[in-house]
Amino acid sequence: MSGKAGARYAKSLIDLSTEQNALEEIKNDMVLFEKIVHDNSELEAILKNPIVPLDKKLGILTDVFGNKVHKITNSFLKLVVNKGRSAILFDTAKQFVAQYNLIKGIVTAEVTSAIALTDTSRAEIVSLVKKELGAKEVIVKEKIDEKLIGGFILKVGDKQFDASIASGLSKLKKEFAQGVA
Repeated sequence: MSGKAGARYAKSLIDLSTEQNALEEIKNDMVLFEKIVHDNSELEAILKNPIVPLDKKLGILTDVFGNKVHKITNSFLKLVVNKGRSAILFDTAKQFVAQYNLIKGIVTAEVTSAIALTDTSRAEIVSLVKKELGAKEVIVKEKIDEKLIGGFILKVGDKQFDASIASGLSKLKKEFAQGVA
């Protein structure tokens, strides 16, 4: 349930911040909020705990974010907490960033490779993703997994392209087992 509510709240906040010419600032605030809550499980637990009084939650959020964020962000945090919906704030921040990226044509490509990508291979991946998806900007998140032997796995949204040697060997092994080769 919180996914849908988070998406609705995020959409409202995007609309408001666009109207107020503060979209970039609010996006930066949501990135900051998401990072701080992600890195601090106690804060997340407090926001999700229905027993913690609303004024206590507001006090903590004000201490943590007060003068670091735009006044729209402060008002939004206050409004959501006062409605008793603080449990969805983290999801709302993630949804906001996702919706912002969609509006701006920004795509995140997760690349898992056996060794670190070279600048050339990174540029090729960015170029490929831009061409295939019509993205304006591509954020590359890299992970190294030595089990891949070589090659890479590229994941963008729910699409995955596996060009790893390990997966090629696995397919080959299956074909041999079935006597196809």
